[in-house]
Amino acid sequence: MTNQELQRLVERISLESFGKPFRHRAWFNARLRTTGGRYQLKDHSIEINPKMLTDYGEATLVGIIKHELCHYHLHLAGQSGQHRTRAFRELLQQVGGLRFAPAPKMAQPKPRRWQLYVCQHCGQKYYRARRIDVSKMVCGRCHGRLVWQKTVVAVQRPR
Repeated sequence: MTNQELQRLVERISLESFGKPFRHRAWFNARLRTTGGRYQLKDHSIEINPKMLTDYGEATLVGIIKHELCHYHLHLAGQSGQHRTRAFRELLQQVGGLRFAPAPKMAQPKPRRWQLYVCQHCGQKYYRARRIDVSKMVCGRCHGRLVWQKTVVAVQRPR
């Protein structure tokens, strides 16, 4: 779905569900990570997370659009469009919008390369993301000499 198709969808939902036109801009914002959508008070635009469409389908997208349109129409009517107000909750229930967006599916983190250093005296292990100068660094426990052991590939730092 393109931004133009999203714009037409928002305008159609606004007329059908709220009986009022949507006269501002609606667009996909891929930078949204933890939310389904966002209504901007300054310019009255609506931003939608494109992951909601790809991960959960059009029914969820419509619910999120209705949620953001509740903020939009209440704000333009001079009322508070905050989630906690009774007017917002009642309007959201009337139009059948989503109260909460589903959690976006996060991408799996990429594995990193960790450098393993071992103290020659006490055997303490140190994992570091970057190589260190072993001629300058010593063990924090016994001040013994550190030796590079190997490179370990893991998602998070090994213990």
